[in-house]
Amino acid sequence: MLILRDVCKTYGELSVLKEVNLELASDGIYCLMAPSGYGKTTLLRLILGLEKADSGEIRRDVSNSPKNTFERRSCYYSAVFQEDRLCEDFSPLDNLVLTCGKTLTREQLVQEMCCLLPEESIRRPVRTLSGGMKRRVAILRAMLASSQVILMDEPFSGLDEDMRHTVIRYILEHRKNRLLLVTTHQEEDVELLGARLIRLSDCP
Repeated sequence: MLILRDVCKTYGELSVLKEVNLELASDGIYCLMAPSGYGKTTLLRLILGLEKADSGEIRRDVSNSPKNTFERRSCYYSAVFQEDRLCEDFSPLDNLVLTCGKTLTREQLVQEMCCLLPEESIRRPVRTLSGGMKRRVAILRAMLASSQVILMDEPFSGLDEDMRHTVIRYILEHRKNRLLLVTTHQEEDVELLGARLIRLSDCP
């Protein structure tokens, strides 16, 4: 379980998050919705440890899990950011090898990538790919990483409707009961993911 207690974050005089309280089950699917500028991205960055809350607590409750199972994982979180954050001169395959190469062979990675990408795109530089293809590489990287929690910040931006449906099916098939937290502006995504909707305005 991922637990947030009275989490607050300000930038100067701007209060972005105020006393956010959440309990997210280890096998749950959640969609986080709020207007732009309301703190969705900031909340994910706080969970990832990329920023520090001004006050409050973010912790993992592993009391019901085998001792040290989570703490020994090399990657507790995997994430899709609003920016793709790929190595542009590397191929999509080489980008995935960087994060997943210790648990999956190149052949296995190619097989997975062909679920979302044309095979001819897998070995050419990322900088030659369309925005939608880059987005799919970022999603594949997060899904195939050895992690316990998957965080996705508006992952379906740049995807047309058919591809969004395909990507969501892939995510659900490969989630492996991991906690999934997705920020989105689309009510339809909540239904397609079978997620519990969380509105930041309702926290606490």
